[in-house]
This record gives sequence, C-alpha cells and structure tokens, in this order.
Amino acid sequence: MIKLDHLTIAVSDCEKSRDWYVTTLGLKIEFEIPERRTIAVQDEFDFTLFLAETPGGPGRPSCVLTFQVGDVEGMYRDLSKAGVQFVHGPQKTFWGYGAELKDPDSYRIWLWDEKTMREKGEV
Repeated sequence: MIKLDHLTIAVSDCEKSRDWYVTTLGLKIEFEIPERRTIAVQDEFDFTLFLAETPGGPGRPSCVLTFQVGDVEGMYRDLSKAGVQFVHGPQKTFWGYGAELKDPDSYRIWLWDEKTMREKGEV
C-alpha cells in the first residue's frame, strides 16, 4: 500500500498562510511548531499540508494545489461574496472544469467537484 500523507510548501509568513487556508478553504489546524516556523493544516480526509516559513519566501511557486470540493460553483459564489479574489471562476479548462485562485504566496489553487467535472469538464 502507498498513500500520499502530507506535502510541505515554503511560505513567506506561516501565520498569514495558516489563516488563509483555514479561513478561505476551511482546513483545520493539526499542530504548530513555533520554533521551526511550521504549521500543519489538514483537510477533512486527514491530508496534511505543512506551511514551512522560509527566509525570502518560496521563490517562484512550483506546484499547483488541487482541492476537490462538494460544489465548486457554490464554493466560488460563497468565497467571492466573502471577498476572495479568483484568477477565474468555474469554467472549462485544459484540465477539465473548475475555478482557480492563489494563496498569499501565489501558489495556484484549483477547485473542482466530481459532478461538474463529469458534466462540463470533458477535455
């Protein structure tokens, strides 16, 4: 058996990133290691994202974080009403159908759901 358990990304400010992932995406704080300037946030399926503060920040963000959500169009509406800025709302893309936003360090965040991917996301 093999299972991806966690991912570490470099961030410029771990508290700011923690607050963004908790407030914007609804992740929960798993634990914090203040002396290492690292915070672990977790999704509802126990996947952990380590936010590791790095001198000078992450440089050029080199990955895309893709989150499966219950309803991408509903989440887009709710987050937009709350003032969250999106690169684009739910639409057909080269990878299927979904929305894109960026975290405080400009990591690209893709949101998608199974239903609209099936109905609108044929690539």
